[in-house]
Amino acid sequence: MPEDSHPAPLQIVLVSPRNPLNIGAAARAMANFGFTHLTVVAPYAPHWQEARSAIGASDLLQNAKVSTTLAGAVADCTLVVGTGTLTHRKPEQPVVTLPDLPSRLIPEIERGGRVALVFGPEKHGLTREDLSCCHLLVEIPTHPHQPSMNLGQAVAVCLYELAARLTAPARINIQPHPSSSHPAAPDAPSADLELLSGVIEKVMLAAAYSPPSMQDANRHDLRLFLRRLALTRRDARRVLGFFRRVLHRLERWSE
Repeated sequence: MPEDSHPAPLQIVLVSPRNPLNIGAAARAMANFGFTHLTVVAPYAPHWQEARSAIGASDLLQNAKVSTTLAGAVADCTLVVGTGTLTHRKPEQPVVTLPDLPSRLIPEIERGGRVALVFGPEKHGLTREDLSCCHLLVEIPTHPHQPSMNLGQAVAVCLYELAARLTAPARINIQPHPSSSHPAAPDAPSADLELLSGVIEKVMLAAAYSPPSMQDANRHDLRLFLRRLALTRRDARRVLGFFRRVLHRLERWSE
């Protein structure tokens, strides 16, 4: 089956990359280890155009998807994994070590899910807001005296670890099995969770749950909470229907 005829089971996402050399290095690392699906979020346009001519991975870059937001980039993904170190951050989601990452990714793909591995900008990495879209944080072990890594190197290290633990057919051509052979359904895609989060937020506002000054913090916490629940798509839709009905009643009472 040609790759373009089915959704990508595993995609690499670069958030707001700036340096065309780093973008090219990340793309070449993907080509080195047999990963082909790249999405770039809000790239700096002049450098992005320059990077797309990278030697050794020009086809991969030419076929890369571009998204204005991280939420949009991972909308169809059922497992979103952010990358980074824990030196200057307190994680708000479960943390897995890099060697343990394949064991978390493979079952999700085999049951029909789609996975995104997300890398942040060169200067500061993924923000707290970016990580609110992630189910997991994978820690790249580095020396405490030099915790940050070059973007291209970080991609290469992570993909080497995945490639070392996946067979070549699984890495390049892995296909979701028919749902009939896997009773466990994949989790709800990120787009469903974003929609549910938005409706719950409206219910909270309509019910005067907290002052407006807490709205951003509540939105952040709600995103993380919904991802920890690991809802299936069916469950997410049922919960969405419940909160829509509550919102409708609250709006009627306020008229």
